[in-house]
Amino acid sequence: MNEKLPMRTKNFPAWYQSVVRHAQLAEQSDTHGAMVMLPYGFALWDNIKNSLDQQIRATGHQNVYFPLLIPVHYFAKEADHIAGFAKECAVVTHYRLTADPTTQKLIVDPKAKLENPLVVRPTSETIIWHHFRKWIQSYRDLPLLINQWANVVRWEMRTRPFLRTSEFLWQEGHTAHATPAAAQEEALKMLHLYHDFIKHYLAIPVILGEKTNNEQFAGAQTTYTLEALMQDGKALQIGTSHFLGQNFAKAFDVKFTDEKGHLTHVWGSSWGLTTRLLGALIMVHGDDHGLVLPPKIAPIQVVIIPIYKKGTDPQTLQQPAQQLANQLKQAGIKVHLDLRDHYQPGWKFNEYEKKGVPLRIAIGPRDLAHNTVELTRRDTMTKTTLPMDTHIATTLQKTLDTIQTTLYEKALAFQTANTTQVDDLPTFQKVLKEKGGFISAHWDGTTTTELAIKATTQATIRCIPFTSSAIAGKCLYSGKSSAKPVLFARAY
Repeated sequence: MNEKLPMRTKNFPAWYQSVVRHAQLAEQSDTHGAMVMLPYGFALWDNIKNSLDQQIRATGHQNVYFPLLIPVHYFAKEADHIAGFAKECAVVTHYRLTADPTTQKLIVDPKAKLENPLVVRPTSETIIWHHFRKWIQSYRDLPLLINQWANVVRWEMRTRPFLRTSEFLWQEGHTAHATPAAAQEEALKMLHLYHDFIKHYLAIPVILGEKTNNEQFAGAQTTYTLEALMQDGKALQIGTSHFLGQNFAKAFDVKFTDEKGHLTHVWGSSWGLTTRLLGALIMVHGDDHGLVLPPKIAPIQVVIIPIYKKGTDPQTLQQPAQQLANQLKQAGIKVHLDLRDHYQPGWKFNEYEKKGVPLRIAIGPRDLAHNTVELTRRDTMTKTTLPMDTHIATTLQKTLDTIQTTLYEKALAFQTANTTQVDDLPTFQKVLKEKGGFISAHWDGTTTTELAIKATTQATIRCIPFTSSAIAGKCLYSGKSSAKPVLFARAY
């Protein structure tokens, strides 16, 4: 645990992997591209899930659960959808193992082939819209608002914990509406709900915008996205929301009778966030000491570590430390009292630094004699002395609030400093090579040019930002006219 991490500026990928390991968030499994989420990492995901779930349900959505296995023929009904996911689908074709008569090794039983193969869900639109057809008949059944917390499988070839794995956890919302305006409003409402959550809980600034046709979700009419900037200058898409139009409604024949008695197809939306958020937390806030967590979603907000001295009865420190822990718990602070006596204090300090615990309190015999504690902030690594009195919980809560705000402001300042406006391709390539980050530039609106820029620079159009002003210009690649700039970056 006391092993030093690689420096971010010298080897960002190695640093990232090291943080995942040393913060005890996850480890690789023997299943291709999949990870084991360890207790601390899952506690972090649980905090995100529980907080976000409350907000989703407050908007009128109900939680459901759909099967992991989806009939293959469902996917064939929506052409764009199957084209977008076909290469990533894991398919179940047999239902039994048997022993090879010659070697006695387990093999797939050739006699147990499924008549109808099943896809391990890469996303749930197809099976959900199949059931929407059963549930929706009248305008009285609309809007239909559901949400699912589940796992999905996408057979990725190059994987990295949290950022891109063959199996990951996520939340996916699916809705049906009577009008296109209502479905559009839903897609944008959930996008802004994501934005508020990511800003206020994860302390991550994001750019909201619309994906190009080339980058949009397979089967959507419009895809909206939240794009964040990592410390290595690459972008990360950390959430999407889709206006599906009537694509899935027509594919699955989901119709309703409106108030005038007319039969028509419904309009849909879907939207989701994944465990990729944990990767974003690492890469936005982490430092050379390890993870740095925003207090609102940290599994432990304050850790208390008694500093034992030789010849001192441990109880003389443990009792007041326990009293302090109880006081903080009563104030609603998530506190952990580390009474392990088989690790040195320095080892423990290093452990909780790597785990990103926002505040650390150390209590030694001298502190006890003066009725004080030593407080260390994880984000700044600064130390102060606090009186151990009835006001300490209030002081610590204010400090946690300050850390939450400071982390966001620091990340926003980084994003601002690393967003560059350019007008021509040579400058574009120079900025990508020497600085990275977001690049605001004009694009002529064609997929041909978009793909040419990607092939030439390895940068993609992350989004057409909502905040982009309608300032006319010329495409940096083709020289053709452009109504407003878009946002480019190299991305994960």
